[in-house]
This record gives sequence, structure tokens and C-alpha cells, in this order.
Amino acid sequence: MLGFVCFMCPGLFNSLNGLGGGGQIDPTTSANANSALYATFAVCAFFAGSINNVIGPRLTLLIGSGGYALYIGSYLALNIHPGAKAFVIAAGAVLGLCAGLLWTAQGSLMLAYPTEAQKGIFIGIFWAIFNLGGVIGSSVSLGQNFHSTGNQVSNGTYIGFLVLTGIGTLIPMLMANPHKMIRSDGSKVTTPRHPSWKTEIYALWVALRTDPWIILLFPMFFASNWFYTWQFNDYNGALFNIRARSLNNLVYWLSQIIGSLSIGLLLDRQLISRRVRAFAGWAILFVMVFVVHIWGYFYQKDYTRASVLAEGDHKMDIYDDGYPGRIWFYIFCGILDAMWQTTAYWLMGAMSNDPAKLAHFTGFYKSLQSAAAAGVWRADAVGIPYMNLFLSTWILLVAGLIFALPMIHMRVKEHTDLEDEVL
Repeated sequence: MLGFVCFMCPGLFNSLNGLGGGGQIDPTTSANANSALYATFAVCAFFAGSINNVIGPRLTLLIGSGGYALYIGSYLALNIHPGAKAFVIAAGAVLGLCAGLLWTAQGSLMLAYPTEAQKGIFIGIFWAIFNLGGVIGSSVSLGQNFHSTGNQVSNGTYIGFLVLTGIGTLIPMLMANPHKMIRSDGSKVTTPRHPSWKTEIYALWVALRTDPWIILLFPMFFASNWFYTWQFNDYNGALFNIRARSLNNLVYWLSQIIGSLSIGLLLDRQLISRRVRAFAGWAILFVMVFVVHIWGYFYQKDYTRASVLAEGDHKMDIYDDGYPGRIWFYIFCGILDAMWQTTAYWLMGAMSNDPAKLAHFTGFYKSLQSAAAAGVWRADAVGIPYMNLFLSTWILLVAGLIFALPMIHMRVKEHTDLEDEVL
């Protein structure tokens, strides 16, 4: 059910963003809205673990999912009233507050419900269902726009997304409370405590002080959404017409399902020790980062913002020469993204099984991820060269992996110790 909340809300948001420019001709409004979104997301996510522990994950999910319908509705308003750009940016800022709540509650539950032996596959299953939202959304967009040779999506696409997102906001009302949950090995899920705000804010500091190794994952967290800007706006949005953008978007989210399930199965492989699995996951990510970015460099060196602007409406279509190689590249981008996010969650899950502590960890993750995303979407809006954004993506991913290596060596154990269970 948690997967389906994210299927309907963030999944369809991803599908819309993945079209480049939110499906619009001019990507500037979308880039500014995303910058506002991730700025408020970064602030909210830092405290969202405390909010989640005080009001409970069901209510946190319910409030969090509401912002997605507003955001998608703002693009429909922009299609009807081209002067509604300020509304889209304001809706982005509101969504940032809601998304901080939703993703923190999601991360806490997803990492607390499985047994230690199931964490990788639970993350993989969640990520697969969540990305089905992107797949369904992309399919709707592709069906609506397949015969269009223009560069902007229709009102019908936005209305379809809005209806599905509205359904998604109702799902948390049907979910069981965590204190009723029993794991498959018979153990109870630790009931999140409901302390005062003062105690919870102090617990943020305690989480950092008692588990300082989490700081070495901060560069990995920081890089984890940075690449979306170049992939969505500066590759998919810049080079392709709406039909090709929709098809690229569809295969991108399909490939995420392959990426998350494959790395999830590896990270849970019980025949191999947990430490070996952690290092194997790191090595796969390292190889994938270089494969994807060496490949991408050969495309990026051939175009700039000026050349894209000069070509105007002459965008690449699915029947053009050179398109097959470009869509395969985009598939590998999707696989890398899913592997990166799944491994980051798995590493946090290896540090504790306590929902309250994991709520703080996932809050750190989403806060840093969003602070980085706010900066890079703004950089795109002000016209930083495509190549600069591409190279910054590559460098940050490599840096994230290098910093994570000593944390894996020192902190990932065969079993989570009891003192790591609680704050």
C-alpha cells in the first residue's frame, strides 16, 4: 500500500518531470518550480522525522500526498492560462513541504517493516511499484501525444494525472497502524514513540552524535537527485519532440523497475555475507556511473543551449537516425538511478531497525537530496551550460561513492547490534 501511495503521487510527478519542462515547451517555469519545491523540501525533510514520530506515519503520509495533486493541477492551469507561471512556482513550494513529510514517513516504514534478511527485496518491491506510477503516467502521456509532432502535452494528459493523484491521496486512510504490524519472523515492529517536539528535535542531534558514520553517506545523499535535471531537461527535453520524450520517459521508468529489483535481490543474497554484499553493491554502482557518463559525454559534446535554441522546433523523433542509441542510453540512466537509490536506502537500513531512528536518517537523506536538487534546478533555469551540469553530475556521483566506502567498511556488520536499534 505504501508503494501504491507513491505510485499515484510521486510516481506521476516523476512521469511529468521526466517529460522535460513538465511537458511544456519552455522549461524555465518548470525549472523554477522545481527549485522552489526542493528548497522547501530540504528544510521540511530535516524536521520531518520529528513530525512523523509525533503525529504518526499514517497522518504524515495523508498530509504529504495532498501536495502532488495541487502541483499537477497547476500545470493544467498553466496550459489553460499561460500567465499562471507564479501559481506553478507557488504550488512547487507547497509540494516541497508535503513531499518532505511523505518521503520521511515512507522511508521509516519501508526500512522498519522487513526483517534484516528482507530489507533489499522490500526496498526493491517498493521501488518497482513506485516506478510503475512513472510507467503508467508515461504510457498515458505517450498514448495522448503519440500522433502529436508538437512539443507540449495536452490538457487531457494533465487531467488524467490529476484524477490518479487524487485517488492516491486517499490510500493512507486505509492503511493499518504500525503498532499492529508483525514481521514475517514473528517479531513486532518497534512502535514509534510520541514524545514532545523538544525531545524529538534533540533526538536529531542524538542520532548524529551516536551514529556519526551517517555523515559519510551525506555526499551520496547529496548526489542522489542531482542527475535528474540534466537527464530530464537538458537531454530529454532539449533534444526530442513530445512523442519521443514520452517514449523515452516510459522506458526510463520501466528500466528503474529492473534496476531496483536486480540490486535488491543481490543485496539480500543470503549465501553471501552482508559485508560482501555491501561492497559488491558499491562496485556495481561505480562501474555503472562510468559506463553511463562516458556514453553520455559523446552525446553531450555535440550540442549546447545555443544550438538547441537555433534549431527551434526541429527536435529528434522516434523514426530518426541515431534515435535507438539514445533511447538505450536513457534506459541505462534509469537503471543507474534505481540502483543508486535502492543501495542508499539499504545502507541506512543496515544501520538500524528502529522506525524512529530510521525516520531521522531518511529525513537527512531527503533533506540533503533536496537541497542539492534546488540548486541544480535553479542553475538550469538561469542557463548554466549543459556540459557544466553534465560534468557536475558525474563528479558528484563518484565523490558520493568514494565517501561511502569507509562507512561501509566500518559500519556495515553481519547483524545490526541491539544498541543500534534505538536512539
